[in-house]
Amino acid sequence: MGAVGLLYVGAVLFLNGLMLLGKVEPRAAGVFNLFVGALQVITPTVLIVLNPADAAVVLGASGIYLFGFTYLYVGINLLGGFDTTGVGYFSLFVAIMALGYSFANFRILGDPAFGVIWLYWSFLWALFFVLLGLKRTRITRYTGWVTAIQGWVTAAIPAFLTLAGYWRDTRLYAIVLAVFGVVVFAVLWPLTRHGEPAGATSGEADDVARPEGERRHRPRWT
Repeated sequence: MGAVGLLYVGAVLFLNGLMLLGKVEPRAAGVFNLFVGALQVITPTVLIVLNPADAAVVLGASGIYLFGFTYLYVGINLLGGFDTTGVGYFSLFVAIMALGYSFANFRILGDPAFGVIWLYWSFLWALFFVLLGLKRTRITRYTGWVTAIQGWVTAAIPAFLTLAGYWRDTRLYAIVLAVFGVVVFAVLWPLTRHGEPAGATSGEADDVARPEGERRHRPRWT
């Protein structure tokens, strides 16, 4: 069941990345965030209820709520036009907790590949904190690309491989993921800097990067 939910986490991350890049209308993305957020709250609840005595299952399922609440929060924000600060600082909490779940996957659950994936997520949610909580809109494009790529690399592909029975040699996957992440995200940084705003005031942060015609009319996730 966890792999099924992870597959759709890949979809919502990909969609949110495209939204940050200006390819998807925010309210349309908001609806899908609610769908996936609800799924990511129901899934761990069912896993915990069915396996209350299995500490490993409860540990693994508990981390899913971090993402379920994120997507519900983002979806409500996008549809309601609320300020992004709350989502941003919740993202900081997720980024810190993701480090703990990374450690747990390396040392307790024996899954080094997901240990690396949790490090990916910690990095991504830290970017969300900087973008949404601190209003550093200069990283909008970079965050959009990282989000879209992580949708495939950390969620959709691992979920499909798990469902198909091919998620086996997790040490090899861990090495591949670690090298891919360091190289790709480092290369993306200079490539995405062109055309980004040098900075924004607190009042301008929610306005920058909106399509022309929407600015100053309603808040957006970024």
